[in-house]
Formats: sequence, C-alpha cells, structure tokens
Amino acid sequence: MAKSSADDEELRRACEAAIEGTKQKIVMSIRVAKSRGIWGKSGKLGRHMAKPRVLALSMKSKGQRTKAFLRVMKYSTGGVLEPAKLYKLKHLSKVEVITNDPSGCTFTLGFDNLRSQSVAPPQWTMRNIDDRNRLLLCILNICKDVLGRLPKVVGIDVVEMALWAKENTSSVTTQSNQQDGPVATTVTESDLKVTVEKELVSQAEEEDMEALLGTYVMGIGEAEAFSERLKRELLALEAANVHAILESEPLVEEVLQGLEAASNCVDDMDEWLGIFNVKLRHMREDIESIETRNNKLEMQSVNNKALIEELDKLLERLRVPSEYAACLTGGPFDEARMLQNVEACEWLTGALRGLEVPNLDSTYANMRAVKEKRAELEKLKATFVRRASEFLRNYFASLVDFMISDKSYFSQRGQLKRPDHADLRYKCRTYARLLQHLKSLDKSCLGPLRKAYCSSLNLLLRREAREFANELRASTKASRNPTVWLEASTGGSQSGNSADTSAVSDAYAKMLTIFIPLLVDESSFFAHFMCFEVPALVPPGGVANGNKSGSYDDTNDDDLGIMDIDDNDSKAGKTSADLQSLNESLQDLLDGIQGRLLCCSGLGIQD
Repeated sequence: MAKSSADDEELRRACEAAIEGTKQKIVMSIRVAKSRGIWGKSGKLGRHMAKPRVLALSMKSKGQRTKAFLRVMKYSTGGVLEPAKLYKLKHLSKVEVITNDPSGCTFTLGFDNLRSQSVAPPQWTMRNIDDRNRLLLCILNICKDVLGRLPKVVGIDVVEMALWAKENTSSVTTQSNQQDGPVATTVTESDLKVTVEKELVSQAEEEDMEALLGTYVMGIGEAEAFSERLKRELLALEAANVHAILESEPLVEEVLQGLEAASNCVDDMDEWLGIFNVKLRHMREDIESIETRNNKLEMQSVNNKALIEELDKLLERLRVPSEYAACLTGGPFDEARMLQNVEACEWLTGALRGLEVPNLDSTYANMRAVKEKRAELEKLKATFVRRASEFLRNYFASLVDFMISDKSYFSQRGQLKRPDHADLRYKCRTYARLLQHLKSLDKSCLGPLRKAYCSSLNLLLRREAREFANELRASTKASRNPTVWLEASTGGSQSGNSADTSAVSDAYAKMLTIFIPLLVDESSFFAHFMCFEVPALVPPGGVANGNKSGSYDDTNDDDLGIMDIDDNDSKAGKTSADLQSLNESLQDLLDGIQGRLLCCSGLGIQD
C-alpha cells in the first residue's frame, strides 16, 4: 500500500513553515482534494475544478487552555504552501460522509459560525478510506480530549470505525518544535483514534458478556435429554406459580378491592363525562351562535369601513377651504389679490357643478347634508357676486372720475390731443377674468354692471368730445355765422366764404376721423369685456376706423388676454337676446355723443 501523506515529514515541515510565528503546533497534515461537486445518479462525482489542498490540524496552548484549529493550505504559483483558511474546531458541529460517493472517501465539515449557511460547505476527498478514517479519528479525538464534546457524525459506520481502529495500531511519528530544537516523539495510532467501542459497551462489560455466554450450555445435542430438561423446568415453574398464588391471597383481595374502587371511579368518571358532554354541546352551540354574530359583525365592519370611505370622499367634496371662504366673503378686490379671487371663483364654480345630479350620485343629492352644503354655497355665491358687483360699479365710476379730474387727458389751449384710453382699458382688463366668473355664477348681475360702465364711460367720451371740439374750433377760427356752412353746402361762388367753408370741413373730417374709430373700438371692447356672446363688431382686417391697420391703437384692444370659461357655450351660437341687450347698452354708451359731434362740427352752436 502506498505511503499515506499523513506520514510525510516534509509536508509537515512545509506546513509548520507556513504558520511560523503563530505559536501553533502541527498535529497532522494530509493532502486532500477540494471540490463543490454533485454526485449524479450514475454514482460518479462530477467535480467542478477539483483543487489540491492540504488539511493541517494544529493546537495552541496558553496556560491551562488549549485551542485546536483546522487549517486549509493551498499551493502558490511557486509550489509553496500558504495559509488559505482557518477554522476553529470548537465551532465544528457536524462531520458528514457523502453517502452518494461509492468510494466513501468524500466528506464535509460543518461549522456553526459561518456567515452564510445557505452556501454548501466544500467537499474534501481523500485518496482512500484509511486516510479518511485517520483524519476523522484525529479530529474526533482532539474534540473529545481538548473540547470535551464530540460533533455530530453522519454517514459513518461506528462498528467499522472501531474495527479499523483496532486493526491499525501502527505508530505515527510527529514532531514538535521546542526552543531547543525539533524533538521526535512516537505517538501510537490508538492515541489519535476515538475509541468508538466505549460509546457502545465498555471493555469490562464485553468480557462479562463473553464469560456468561461461554458458561451457559443449552445441551441441545440430545433431543430426549433436552425434552426432559424442559419438562422439569416447566413443572418447577408451575409449582412455583401455585405456591406464589396461595401466598398472595391477601394481595389478591387487596387488588380486588382496588379494582372495585377503580370501577366506582370509572362510573363516576363516566357520569362526569356525560355532564361535560352536555356542557360541551351547549358550548358548541354558543360558539356557533357567537361565530354567526361575529361573521355578521365582520360584514358590518367591512360595510361601515366602505361607508366611512365614501362619506370621507363626500365630506372632502363638501368641505369649503378656509382661504377660499375668506376670499369669497370678505377678501379685497385689489389687483394684487385678483389671482386668489379668481382661484376662489373657480373653486366655487366647480363645487356648485359637483353638487348637481349629473356630477353627483342621485342618492347623495337628496341627503340633508348635501342640500345644506348647496344652500351654503349659494349663500357664498350671492355674497361674492354682490360684493364684486358693488366693487366694480364703484371702480368704474372712480376710474372715470379720476380721468375727468386730470386735465392732462384732454385737449388744452394751444394743444390738440387725441383721446387715449389705453390706460383705462389696461386697468379694466385686470378684472376681465372676474367678469367671466361672475357671468358663470350669476348672469343677471351683468346688467347693472353694464349700465354702470356705460354711464361712466359716456361721461368721459362726452367730455373728451367737448374739449377736443372746443380746441379744434379755437384753432380753426371758423365763422360763427350759421349761414356760412349752409351757403358753402349749396355751392355758392363767393370766394371769401369758400376758405372758411374749407376750414370747417377739414376740422369736421378730422374730428370724425379721430372719434369714429375711437367709438367703434370702445364698442368692440365693451362687447368683449362685458361678456356679450356676439360676433366681433369690426371684422378682422377692416378699415372702419379709417387706417390700414384696422385698429385705433397699435395693439388690439379687443383681445382681453382671457379664455372663455365654457368654450362649448361660447361656440353654441349668439342669441338674438344678447344682440338686443348689446344694442341697448351701446345706446347708453353713445348717448349724446352724436349731438356733441354735430354741435361742435362748425355750426357755431355752443354746447
């Protein structure tokens, strides 16, 4: 048989050199093959890159304490052993021989302190069974002697190990490095083995059993002698039994009394069990009733939970945000706060539409809370519309009063000034979006607002026409004789009057050229600003104002920079009622302007 690597002194010295400086002593070193293979059904091991390794058992003494280690050595590129892994034998919990290996030379070592227990431990394969038994017995001996316990052993026949330990009693030479140098010591193989037979039967017990089996002679050699022997033993046993029965009569009576007492106890127990059975039946019925009620309660709980969720959603729809309520009931209408007011109007419009039947389930529409919330929103709407209408009426009047009181807006002596309403329209555009929302909330509130706007703007237009005409009359120095214009109109040939007639005609044409486009633009702006659903008063690209651009100002005053709240309503068609209302409002807007233009056109009539 080939020499085992456990007896290789050169390998031991290489291992000691690899762990030099650790103060550990090599007990055994042996070559193995490391793999993580899987045994297939064919019985052959499919190793994946089996790697040569050396397993070395080392010990370290510190006072009275001794520590044992299992070191894994690997070969470097130069063929020199170097430490790869270190395991403490105190954490060794399992030694398992792979049963699928037909040779029995493959085993695994399980440690309880590994970080990842889900990863399979490596498999170690020996050259033969002797090397496997030698290494495992050495490990088990160290665990028993040093640690005082044995790990769990799986897949190893204990009897086979014991027989192998008895047969292999050859000595193994080990070395220990002392300070004075290496000293060779002889250790028998029995010192390195676990005496497995001690775990089953001790040596003294085994000898006693052999002596007992040796002294007992059954005498089966002669059948008749054996039969006679059995008869005598049977008679002796029967006699002994009869004598024992006669001697045990008091005991029998005592046993009978005990049986009677036990029978009474059994009867009582049967009665108790009957009572308990009745009680358990009643309890079962109660439990069934409780389960039925519990199921109903669970169903009711689920329904209540769903109802609460629906009610929470409904309450969220009915809730009025505090910031919107403050804006709708008492917030200011200055330019800085218009964004908040518009957002509040949008929310109020959406909330009112959300409480209508198409947008709200009909089952919710008849609820008292929904009706009360709808009434509350209607009050908010009425309050806001009233406050906004009052503010806009006062705002239009104050804006026009300010322009009338400022003479810089009108023509002055020696300075003929074209009327400019750009600032007026810019300030009105600030509240255009508010008017759109007022129309969607309460269309009836637009009538008083339109009248207030028309009356205020009419005063401004009449004042501008008067001031412009006065300054134009003063600059042209036309004759105050009313017949001059009449004679000129009939085609008179007087040369003196022709010059005056021409000057008056030019002044009148100039005034019409300025004021007619202004009035048309103001009418168009009014129609869009006051949310009339009518077509544009001046077609795009038209020249009603007398210039090529088709607009009085450089910018299009009709574009308010807003979008209709309901595009479908604006595209549905313009009704005759809106046209009639617009015509009435334009009459209020332009009331008296025609007379101003005629009286100031050069007829010499003072207004």
